[in-house]
Amino acid sequence: MKKPFFWEKAKKVLIGKDKKLGKIITNYPKDFLFSKSDPFYTLARSIVGQQISVKAAQAVWNRYESKVKSVTPHRTLKMHFMTLKACGFSRQKILYLKSLAKAFINNEINPNKWSNYSDEEIISELVKIKGIGRWTAEMFLIFNLCRPDVFPVDDLGLIKGICNCYNMKYPITKDHAIKMSEKWKPYRSVATWYFWRSLDPIPVEY
Repeated sequence: MKKPFFWEKAKKVLIGKDKKLGKIITNYPKDFLFSKSDPFYTLARSIVGQQISVKAAQAVWNRYESKVKSVTPHRTLKMHFMTLKACGFSRQKILYLKSLAKAFINNEINPNKWSNYSDEEIISELVKIKGIGRWTAEMFLIFNLCRPDVFPVDDLGLIKGICNCYNMKYPITKDHAIKMSEKWKPYRSVATWYFWRSLDPIPVEY
C-alpha cells in the first residue's frame, strides 16, 4: 500500500490554507488514500456503493467477494442472477455489474490509454457504460487513478463532512460546496478523503 506521491505535500498545503480541515487532517496522521490499481475492482465496488451507506455496501461486497472468489470480469459475467441477488444486489445493480464486465471483456473500457487523459475526458468515456454515472466515474478517478483534484459534489458523505466541519446546517447546496472547494484546489481529492474520514471509523476504499 503506497500513498500517492502528492499526499504529504497536499496535507501541508491544506493545513496551511484551512484551519478546520487542517484539524481533521492532523487527527489521522497515519492514514492515506491508496489505489487498488485494478480498474474492474474499483468500478464494480463503486456500483455496489451507489445510493447505499458505506456499511451496507461493505456487507454486499463481502458476500459477493466470497462467492465470486476472484473479482474479474469473466467470473462476474458467469455468476448466476440469483447468486448475485442473494449477495444483496438489486436487479438494477446486477444489470450494471454484468454490463461493466462485458465492457471490460469487449475492450470498451481500456484504462491503459488513460494516463494522458484529463479527468473530464475519462469521465466522459466511463459514463458511456450502463450503470456508471458521474459519481461512480469520480470514485474511479480518486480511488483507482489517484487523481489529486476531484470534487464529487453529488456525494452525500462529502457534503455531510463539510457541514460537520464548519458547523453548517446539512445539506448545503452543490453551488455552495463548489464555491467552498475553491480554496482546496489543486488537492480537492485529498480534502474530500479527509471529510469522509471524519465521518467513518474505517477509511473509505473502492
